[in-house]
Amino acid sequence: MARKRKFKVPSIPPTTSKCVRFPNDIIDQVEAAIQGHDCTFSAFVIEATRLALLDLEEERQEQE
Repeated sequence: MARKRKFKVPSIPPTTSKCVRFPNDIIDQVEAAIQGHDCTFSAFVIEATRLALLDLEEERQEQE
């Protein structure tokens, strides 16, 4: 069974700039979630993407 991971608002990691467009409602939700944390919009999105990729990899491994 897949290990359940808990999302953690990340600290600012070293990054490379990449332009991505987001719907305004998603931007508003992310900005509300990071308010009061030492976290940027980009760091939040990177962590969410990292977890999504790990979930996809686990699903792929379970199907094999």
